[in-house]
Amino acid sequence: MKLNGQNIVILGLPRVDSEIESTNYTTAKLLAQHNRVYYVENPFTLKDYFKRRNHTQGLLRKGYFSLFNTRLMSTDIPGLSVIVPPVLFSINFLPEGFLFRCALRVNEFLLAFKLKRMLKKYQVNDFIYINSFNFHYPGLANHLEPKMEIYHCLDPLVVDFDRKHGVVSENMIIMRSDLVICSSRKLYNDKKILNNNTYFVPNAADLSHSSKVLDAELRVNEALQVFPKPIIGYFGAVERRIDYDLLKKVARMNPDKTFVLVGPVQDVFIPDGFKREPNIKLIGAVPYSEMPSILKAFDVALIPFKKDEVSSTIFPLKLFEYLGAGKPVVATDFNPDLAEFTQHVVPFCATAESFSQEIQNALKEVSEVTVEQRLQIASANTWEKRVGEIADIIATKLFEK
Repeated sequence: MKLNGQNIVILGLPRVDSEIESTNYTTAKLLAQHNRVYYVENPFTLKDYFKRRNHTQGLLRKGYFSLFNTRLMSTDIPGLSVIVPPVLFSINFLPEGFLFRCALRVNEFLLAFKLKRMLKKYQVNDFIYINSFNFHYPGLANHLEPKMEIYHCLDPLVVDFDRKHGVVSENMIIMRSDLVICSSRKLYNDKKILNNNTYFVPNAADLSHSSKVLDAELRVNEALQVFPKPIIGYFGAVERRIDYDLLKKVARMNPDKTFVLVGPVQDVFIPDGFKREPNIKLIGAVPYSEMPSILKAFDVALIPFKKDEVSSTIFPLKLFEYLGAGKPVVATDFNPDLAEFTQHVVPFCATAESFSQEIQNALKEVSEVTVEQRLQIASANTWEKRVGEIADIIATKLFEK
């Protein structure tokens, strides 16, 4: 059963100009191939607005923030438009309880006021509503009255800022949703307790983008040309999930190799001394469009995530992006489910010693057969297939309703 010709309103957590390509916006883009999709960005709070109004993000949205502005922000995809919400009150500092929930209802009313005006203007009377991991606004669907309410759960709530109110809010969304879709089996098992209409659809990769690495004409990104080979690389956010202790040990075991981490850096999570390691280099954020030229420089690609109480919920996009680039991948054993999707081509290591050994093995193992295996695995885990699965689930549930 296909999902075609539907109006879909998606409230996403990331914004469209986020530094990292997101599952949320990728899902919106692919659903827009056969449906009319309105992607509602995560609202700026007053704190966000005054911090960023004169920066690129603020200037791009200048004129759109008004509560009474009903213009859509266009995209390069015919079926997809972006809605910039009004600036809302900063309320996360409040303790969980009656006062916070009252303030939240005010924010949700303001957000819904603008959305309803826009939906009326563009004659969107019959639509599906997807909360794409934006657990901050659990009551928004009450105001919008969609024909179907869906929650797309993409990660565990770990950071204190998110957990403070997010745990309560997310449970509210899950219990009231017609359908819940989770990106990892652990999340699926947890959420199914709250809502029996819960499904597991894992993350994937944009193979058309990562496979550009295989183009012989593609040049290595200038930022990485200065580093001696072999380059052992990581592409993604440098944040809480990284096992910095393990990575430091592995770097010290391999002084002849350069360990390069490319992505936005959250310094609060980086331990003292890590940046002083001579063969560890932190590049900072680069546009997602430059990802192929970054991966082109990698001799081995890494997923060095720590194994902790929430790691089994992580199903990283970069796994299939790396494989789609034909690169050998070495990962920690943070999520045992991943072996099922990689057909034993990717080693998942428990110690720094085994991690180091697998890097050595990957550098020695250079063959077209191995590259072809990686590409086959990546081609079975594309966003087109995953979003197709999501669309089929939605279409079936919509028919049942």
